[in-house]
Amino acid sequence: MIPDPSTPFGARTRERLRDDTLVWLTTVGDDGTPQPNPVWFLWDGETFLVYNRPDAQRLRHVRTRPRVSFNFNGNQQGGDILVVTGDAELTESEPLPHEVPEYVAKYGERMKAISGGTLEGFSHAYPVPLRVRPTKVRGF
Repeated sequence: MIPDPSTPFGARTRERLRDDTLVWLTTVGDDGTPQPNPVWFLWDGETFLVYNRPDAQRLRHVRTRPRVSFNFNGNQQGGDILVVTGDAELTESEPLPHEVPEYVAKYGERMKAISGGTLEGFSHAYPVPLRVRPTKVRGF
């Protein structure tokens, strides 16, 4: 699914999947309107993992319309575009965010900053995991 790493686009895609910290996750609302939201994500080589507040509307959206997209920020000149579309599902078997070493390595200080200084506080506020399996990657 991810472009060949020997190509410039494939190499840049892998770099962004590893290093970017914010992406726009777009779900589709009840009335058919796209609903983009900035989210943190972890790429494991096959799927994206996004943690959510229990009251996030996107959770309701993916229950009935699981097709989503991840839109990465461009370079402000119309380049470095990356869009990943995929199928989202709510999962029950994921550990809490503070129990995922890779997630903590990527976001630990930010997790503490928005949750009163503890990783566990973040997990209490954002306990609902969402997995997205990519089906298409495009960009330039």
